[in-house]
Amino acid sequence: MSREQEWVDEEAGPVVRPYAVARGRTRSTSSALDLLANVTSTGSPVPANAELSAQHRRVIGCLAAQSRAVAEVASDVGLPVGVVRVLLGDLLEYGLISVRPQRDKGSTPSESLLREVINGLRAL
Repeated sequence: MSREQEWVDEEAGPVVRPYAVARGRTRSTSSALDLLANVTSTGSPVPANAELSAQHRRVIGCLAAQSRAVAEVASDVGLPVGVVRVLLGDLLEYGLISVRPQRDKGSTPSESLLREVINGLRAL
């Protein structure tokens, strides 16, 4: 059994708690990593001093083909957004990714619209 497989139970999902994946950290080192920021792999080689976990490598693999929003990356790798932000912050420090803030903040939905959507989902 590979090391990657021992951390996952097919029925229960990951058996490692999110804080362990993020090594106990709860905040990213970069404030640019909001939910809608676009993240792209730079294609640079991994530095010799980089300590990358299997989850770091999954995130890089997710970004290999195209630029994605932070929220999309979290969904694709199946980890909480907070954990993915921490992992992306690590990758940013190593120069393995680049981050572009969302294009136009005026095009994001208003808070009242988001509250209506949340209330509608709760009513289901």
